[in-house]
Amino acid sequence: MPWSYLPHTDEDRKAMLQAIGVNEVRDLFVDIPAELRMNRPLDLPQAMSEPELAEHLSAMAAKSAAVTEYACFLGAGAYDHYIPSVVDHVLRRSEFYTAYTQYQPEISQGYLQVLWEYQSLICELTGMAVANASLYDGGTGLAEAAMMAASATNRSELLVAKSVHPHYRTILNTYAIDKGYTITEIGYKNGQLDADELQAKLSKSVAGVILETPNFFGAIENVKALADLAHAQGALLITAVDPISLGLLEAPGKLGADIVLGEGQSLGIPMSFGGPYLGFFATTEKLMRKMPGRIVGQTTDNEGTRGFVLTLQAREQHIRREKATSNICSNEALCALAAAVYLNTVGKEGFKQIAALTLNKAHYAYKQLTGTGCKEVFSAPFFKEFVVRLTKPVEEVNKELFNDKIIGGLDLGKYYPELADCMLVAVTEKRSKEEIDRLSARLGAML
Repeated sequence: MPWSYLPHTDEDRKAMLQAIGVNEVRDLFVDIPAELRMNRPLDLPQAMSEPELAEHLSAMAAKSAAVTEYACFLGAGAYDHYIPSVVDHVLRRSEFYTAYTQYQPEISQGYLQVLWEYQSLICELTGMAVANASLYDGGTGLAEAAMMAASATNRSELLVAKSVHPHYRTILNTYAIDKGYTITEIGYKNGQLDADELQAKLSKSVAGVILETPNFFGAIENVKALADLAHAQGALLITAVDPISLGLLEAPGKLGADIVLGEGQSLGIPMSFGGPYLGFFATTEKLMRKMPGRIVGQTTDNEGTRGFVLTLQAREQHIRREKATSNICSNEALCALAAAVYLNTVGKEGFKQIAALTLNKAHYAYKQLTGTGCKEVFSAPFFKEFVVRLTKPVEEVNKELFNDKIIGGLDLGKYYPELADCMLVAVTEKRSKEEIDRLSARLGAML
């Protein structure tokens, strides 16, 4: 039995058309030239009843491979970390998922407090003084950081490590076209940024040095040494980080980074085929007035009661775009809420334990794989991702793994021709010893 949720009957439509003095809906479009009109029905299937549609969508969904059924060793920016059930429970509260703009603090105190707590947690993780209420994702966060560095230093050249996520570098290059920036890539050595090449290319015209740690290959960079090189030429150090790694690694802010950003998907946000995600962004007190996005501040009202407001930015940032300091004036509030709930749920010790499990399982997987036919590529220290070389094309290997309900690693040859037949493997705390051993056994049999 079909149900219709369209409130207007044929009689209703006829009455409305008569009220405005036309006979048919097409009469509303008489000013559009006939050759520009589509004089045929849309190429769409016939309408379904609600039960038929539900069954159809279920059948389509069943064609997708979910990480609940497959062991996932694919990372490269989206990771299969465990999400506590309380995260989804809080997100589904109507006062959160229907709220968006917090321009009226008198009716937005709950959400503003959540975002303020999120900012505080990001500052604690990154070792920075201030954080914003989030950006769209890690890639746009990196591009915004580059713009911020150029503005702060009044320079237009940027040096970016080739070991930074290829998608991030693509977004950066897109932003650079209109801004007139010069983007120079720095190569890698043993999977890490080539410090000698960086030193040779640094000059007083460089606004910022951009790196990622752990980088796209999973290798951990020497942030302190690279910060010293950048600062010696008056450049800022921009560091993209995996937030889970900060459960064990020193905060970049304590190592000399000027801007710290990253993809927050690992913090309680599902992979969801690529989004929506969360760009976290933090910087020093000196640079905070140039920070993009929304910033929530804590204050007191005229009666001394604690309250929260959007702060440090003029309204032009959100309305008069020609006067804004950023291309992004919005945020990912619901995803930021998820991150705040996740971090508060697992707590400091739980967060360290997740990072430790991830590290240990990744190193166990590396030992197993390099002992069963996979070849070592880099020897640099790594956190949860690593690169191995196969004796068969990665695409061919992944097809066979998929048949065994294993989602294999990324084919690096698609982004780095020199790493053809190399696979980027990701291991999170969710991967069991049995799954890792099964991956090792299947690869050993194939290779």
